[in-house]
Amino acid sequence: MILVGGKSSRMGRDKALLPLYGTILLDKVLDTLRTGLQRIILVGDHPERFEGYGLKIYPDIFPGSSLGGLYTGLYRAETPYIFVSACDLPFASPSILRLILSLGEGFDAVVPLNGNYSEPLFALYHKNCLEPMKKLLDAGNYRIYDFYPQARIRFVTPEELASVGGSGSAFLNVNTIKEYEAILGRKNHGR
Repeated sequence: MILVGGKSSRMGRDKALLPLYGTILLDKVLDTLRTGLQRIILVGDHPERFEGYGLKIYPDIFPGSSLGGLYTGLYRAETPYIFVSACDLPFASPSILRLILSLGEGFDAVVPLNGNYSEPLFALYHKNCLEPMKKLLDAGNYRIYDFYPQARIRFVTPEELASVGGSGSAFLNVNTIKEYEAILGRKNHGR
């Protein structure tokens, strides 16, 4: 699942559709996910923007937050697990994706750690997470990591990420024009 519903308020335009290295940002994320996943869905507030992709697109059940988008995708999923990615990860790593997918057995979620911070929007979630997510959403709490204490979470350490060639740039996202311009200037495209 790719979350495409963000407001992009700091960017001033839809981040998923930003031109990047001869394609657009969404296509970069799609290419990465297709290395390890057979079925991909999009979740967001304005699904009509992405109708030309031939993918299932679901509007948010709880609009306005990443947690709401994650809940929607997990709720609509036809499988017990769903991998989620934000649409604004230009250097998302196929090797990190495959590592996360390999660690799901016996856990409600597999979440990479980038230093001391969790990366909940490039992670694997099981339908067991639906109930604690809904409780947060119903209470007006939109922080994804606040349901973690009620779930069996497998955190992927920076050392494990490094063992498959992963680095912190795999989680670099684009929020502002300045960040976007800096990413455009990277000669090695973050890899």
